[in-house]
Amino acid sequence: MFKIVANYLNKKNLKDEKYLYLFDKNDEDEYICFDCETTGLDTKNDDIVSIGAVLIKNNTIVSSKKFVKFIKPKSKLHANSIKIHHIRECDLENGEDINDVIEDFLEFIGNRKLVGYFLEFDVAMINKYIKPKLGITLPNKTYEVSAIYHDYKIELIPQGHIDLRFNSIMEDLNIPFMGKHDAYNDALMTAMMFLKLKNNKKVRLK
Repeated sequence: MFKIVANYLNKKNLKDEKYLYLFDKNDEDEYICFDCETTGLDTKNDDIVSIGAVLIKNNTIVSSKKFVKFIKPKSKLHANSIKIHHIRECDLENGEDINDVIEDFLEFIGNRKLVGYFLEFDVAMINKYIKPKLGITLPNKTYEVSAIYHDYKIELIPQGHIDLRFNSIMEDLNIPFMGKHDAYNDALMTAMMFLKLKNNKKVRLK
């Protein structure tokens, strides 16, 4: 009930009717798995430098339907972030404007369900840009892979420690590593983890 009310109020705040499609119900077996690389981990002060996303349809990753964008940020890249994604300021000199990328991203995801690893952060970063622009936050249903994995493992080892690190989940689910950690590769590997869990008879998506 709370989600229904929250979604209703969110929809009422929409400034541009062009984006009403985001609120349409999606019962199809389609998901968008996405990941953001950022200048840092502060959702208020840091910026997105890259977004990578893939379409999952009928238990298949549709490789021809992918989203890869690089953005020129307004804030400086933190050294710790560069160590993770290896994106430098010189790599973003020809990056696109975030407002254009956000419009393209919304068109790409549509009303599909969203999947990610620690997705709350990525959604918060997207909301940072669409809230002032459209008056809303992303209304799409979300699936957090680490939470699905935790619920699955806790049934098997109720008293055990569940390692939720990205690489640990990958290894446990026997998912191949795709090389360096960038937004697209991370989205692709997360999509593989999601499908492995989704098709496990012991896993129930809520």
